[in-house]
Amino acid sequence: MPRSNRVESAKTRPTWETLETWVRGKVQEFIQEVLEAEVTEVLGRQRHERRADVDAPVGYRNGYGKPRRLAVQTGTIELRRPRVRGLEARFESRGLPLFARRTEQVADLLPERYLHGLAQGDFELALRGLLGDGAPLSAKSIERLRAKFVTDYRAWTRRSLADHERVYAWADGIYVRAGLEREKAALLVVIGALRDGRKEVLAVVPGYRESTDSWRAVLRDLRDRGLRVPKLLVADGAAGIWAAGAELWPTAAEQRCWNHKIMNVLTHLPKKVQAAAREELAAIPYAPTRAEAERRRDAFARTYRRAYPRAVEILETDWERLVTVYDFPEGHWKHLRTTNVIESPFAAVRLRTDAAKRFKKVDNATALLWRLLLVAERRFRRLTAPEQLAAVYDGRRFEDGQLVKEPEKAAA
Repeated sequence: MPRSNRVESAKTRPTWETLETWVRGKVQEFIQEVLEAEVTEVLGRQRHERRADVDAPVGYRNGYGKPRRLAVQTGTIELRRPRVRGLEARFESRGLPLFARRTEQVADLLPERYLHGLAQGDFELALRGLLGDGAPLSAKSIERLRAKFVTDYRAWTRRSLADHERVYAWADGIYVRAGLEREKAALLVVIGALRDGRKEVLAVVPGYRESTDSWRAVLRDLRDRGLRVPKLLVADGAAGIWAAGAELWPTAAEQRCWNHKIMNVLTHLPKKVQAAAREELAAIPYAPTRAEAERRRDAFARTYRRAYPRAVEILETDWERLVTVYDFPEGHWKHLRTTNVIESPFAAVRLRTDAAKRFKKVDNATALLWRLLLVAERRFRRLTAPEQLAAVYDGRRFEDGQLVKEPEKAAA
């Protein structure tokens, strides 16, 4: 390599101080090349080449549109959209749609930044710190984006649910105290598991403290939009969801969340014994069989019943709902023992809801939190052992997590 080239190469290498700018420039170059390649693909020839075939596209390049700023997660870049004339159909870029000013990932930053406690003015400043001073953002554009969340949320609540087979459903009331009115202090959330193992958000609705009427309205709406009754409903100990489920999902098996149950038991024990009791309680849902779970329950009762009868009574109450999981594949137990499927995405939200309190309307707060949950949905892990979901959906029987072989039918 000639010395002059080596020197030039060293000059163009990024330093620690210029790394972000260099990366942004490379991203800009790459996307511009993608746009140029799209035109080449449509016309079937490179720039300055003539048509090789009679039936080749008759269109031609016609310069560029005005430079456009596009906000991406690496910052704000500037692109020139190639123009094409003479085609039978209008040329539409797949890489850069008309009027696009930001990627979907940048739009996802909006709810996340709000829920990190930023005021709207600070939010814009924070985004500019991430995306650069040239980011196509303004107070009005941010407000339009936030308003679009409300519009999108309303459309989402009206979508059909008849197109997928859902095997499991988790339901929980999430108390986030984020702009929700006192009489609608809970977000009633339902997440379903599809037959292929994917999880999806089915409902996010403000409700009256998990009342039966509120849950009944949620489940009725899901039914009216085509949702078929899942094989298993997982929820906490709130009476409202179980009453509504018995009415509208009467064929669904019921599994109560072990995390909620353990916390309920521990509240009736003094702090001096809680650590040891927690260890014993946590071992119960991980028993390999229903009989072993009952043995561990009885051992706990023998230890604590005399001194703390109320704690033991709470553990034994509604026991059958706690061990329904044994009637389903062992590979799914870790997903079905608790409502963590819903709790986990909201763990950070509960810690950072001051920013959402500025919303005076329930719809605005709900739409923002819904949007955050949809962002989290993209990272939901699939259920393990997805091959067993079909057997569950088809009504096959399981005992202690193992598929029960059906007797072969006698030949006629």
